[in-house]
Amino acid sequence: MTLWQIVIAASIACVALKLVGYLVPAAVLTKPAPARISELVTVALLAALIAVQTLGSGHGVTLDARVPAVLVAVVLFALRAPFIVVVIAAALVAAGLRALT
Repeated sequence: MTLWQIVIAASIACVALKLVGYLVPAAVLTKPAPARISELVTVALLAALIAVQTLGSGHGVTLDARVPAVLVAVVLFALRAPFIVVVIAAALVAAGLRALT
């Protein structure tokens, strides 16, 4: 199987899974347990994506300017700073640390 065949098969599987999701009755999704699970899965996937993008480099773990930038963003979000302020502050921290190295 070539890479393109794998990509096409995975794409078809994703579309099929999405279409199957429309067949789930609304009553199932309004129950507390499935609603809570779907919220937690979303947060866990986002956290995993952030961790991989922040710490990953090829096949290893890299600690560079991204880590302090994310930590600054976390602190600013905890302080309820506006999103644009968080983005600019994190970018400035990353740029400053990269300029120093």
